[in-house]
Amino acid sequence: MPSFSYKALNPKGEQIEGTYEATDRAVVVKSLIEQGLKPLSVKEAAPQSGLRLPKFGAGKVKSDLIVIFTRELSAMVGAGVPILRALNSLHDHSESHALKKVLSEIIKDVEAGSQLGDALAKHPIVFSDVYVNMVRAGESAGILDDILKRLAFQQEKNATIRKKIKSAMTYPMVLVFITILAFFGLMLFVIPQIGKILKDLGGEDAELPLLTQAMLAISDVMVNFWFIVLPVFGFGIFMLIRFIRTPRGKSTLHHFSLRVPGIKTLIMKIAVARFARTFSALIGAGVPVLEALEVTAHAIGNVVYEEALLNAAKEVENGATLSSIIEKNKLFPAIVPQMLAVGEETGQTDVVLIKVADFYEEEVDVAIDGVSSIIEPVMIVFMGSMVGLIAASVMMPIASLSQNIK
Repeated sequence: MPSFSYKALNPKGEQIEGTYEATDRAVVVKSLIEQGLKPLSVKEAAPQSGLRLPKFGAGKVKSDLIVIFTRELSAMVGAGVPILRALNSLHDHSESHALKKVLSEIIKDVEAGSQLGDALAKHPIVFSDVYVNMVRAGESAGILDDILKRLAFQQEKNATIRKKIKSAMTYPMVLVFITILAFFGLMLFVIPQIGKILKDLGGEDAELPLLTQAMLAISDVMVNFWFIVLPVFGFGIFMLIRFIRTPRGKSTLHHFSLRVPGIKTLIMKIAVARFARTFSALIGAGVPVLEALEVTAHAIGNVVYEEALLNAAKEVENGATLSSIIEKNKLFPAIVPQMLAVGEETGQTDVVLIKVADFYEEEVDVAIDGVSSIIEPVMIVFMGSMVGLIAASVMMPIASLSQNIK
């Protein structure tokens, strides 16, 4: 039987620790609550490594399909349909081969006696830590249908923010691609022809402006060594993307982004909205505070905020209130600790944080529009400047040569 380590508060507010043997985590949480304890965290003492590894061949399941699956499962469970029957029905009617494969494995685990949350935990690529922990809490409290509704709503909100960000970045990225393409096209095909014309008009010894000489020199290098320049350029982009995907690269990018005016405001609002929505959902589902903070930290999508929340979890473990910790951190606007303090005083932290999430999700829309309105003209000016430099490098010697002819 698995062994679980737990941390909890007794009725006097004192923190206690211990271990508990049970079939699953939900049993431990229920037992602690029945003993009058408030669970802070419950973790399996020796988790099997296979639970957290992705299943090869499971395929990628789109987030939209997970939202639909969650809503349908919520409706069926709420109508009194047994969980196993509901899963089988969703499996049979699913048109996604990847989702069917995942559901078939989940059904096997549930048939073998596993809790739904534990079965979902074996597919971390499809079901996030937030999803798994909320389902576990819902099973423990007997409100799985309500928890699934919250999950579907939360996923829809997150998907909406992602789509808006992608939409806002599409036009600038297209401009960047066109700019790079135009630069290589001009340097490889146009500038060499113009260079020949200038030499024909002014001769080999003709004095050309410094800008024109620089453009011709760059063009010569790219024409004569294109088989080196293009692979090096492509390899440089590949290595940059690869570096950004590493923990160190992500940390560097996220710290840098929070120093860029305009971008900083957008990132802060997105992070605060995700923190409020995710933490609220977990607390509302009955997940222990420390565990909710840790799960939220990993789900927020920003290394800087992740570090801040993990540090906050350590201070909460030592007895500090979350609102007092957040208040000291400049990453969070003043309204967040104030609202948290109200929630802690009234015992309605989840309700208060939902209002914070709603407010900042609206602010994200405004911030995205603001960043888009800045990025687009900046990119146009950049493209115009590049074309202008090339045009100037061509027109200056032509004007000079035409004066000499007169």
